[in-house]
Amino acid sequence: MEILKKALYDPKKRKFPKHICFKPIGIIHTPFKSLKGIPIQSSMSNKNGKIEIFEEFQEGLKDLENFSHIYCLYYFDLIKTPVPLQSKPFLDNEEKGVFAIRTPFRPNPIGLSIFEIIEIKDNQIIVNNVDVLDKTPLLDIKPFVSEFDFRINTKNGWLNGKIKTQKS
Repeated sequence: MEILKKALYDPKKRKFPKHICFKPIGIIHTPFKSLKGIPIQSSMSNKNGKIEIFEEFQEGLKDLENFSHIYCLYYFDLIKTPVPLQSKPFLDNEEKGVFAIRTPFRPNPIGLSIFEIIEIKDNQIIVNNVDVLDKTPLLDIKPFVSEFDFRINTKNGWLNGKIKTQKS
């Protein structure tokens, strides 16, 4: 095992990948059967969904039930590349760079949402705040940890004055 660890973490043996391939760990089921009507952010949704974790990854759900929220990374499987590197976002009339907006049309069509955990049973996670198309491939889950994920002195760039902030 130590030899394997050394080979994996030896910076001299590291080669930058030309391609990266991911295997879905599950599927996100939502009430959104078409692109019309999907909320533009999870914080703007009150819809429930179900995350189905594939059996081979079910063990990874251990201890997740005591978290209130999760980050979900998923694949926008309907996006075809190449995509424009600038486009007009929902909240503005001027084109912005793709890395300054949250469009699904990205060079690597990966999405990120924060969902509230309602219940976990077997390989199913019932969540609130879904903002993705039904049957979206799930790449990863990470727990939301308020002490780690909170930032002060943040800036919202071109979105200043265009969004309502939520106070809790």
